[in-house]
Amino acid sequence: MSVFDGKKIVIIGDRDGIPGPAIAECLKNTQAEVVYSATECFV
Repeated sequence: MSVFDGKKIVIIGDRDGIPGPAIAECLKNTQAEVVYSATECFV
């Protein structure tokens, strides 16, 4: 059981850090639902 089980997740990744799709891939084996995933550039 994970703390993410049954949760809806919004992912905002960083272009120079960890991109959104990489975070979403890490959550793939949980029961979380990724409702939005993006990679932004914070300047």
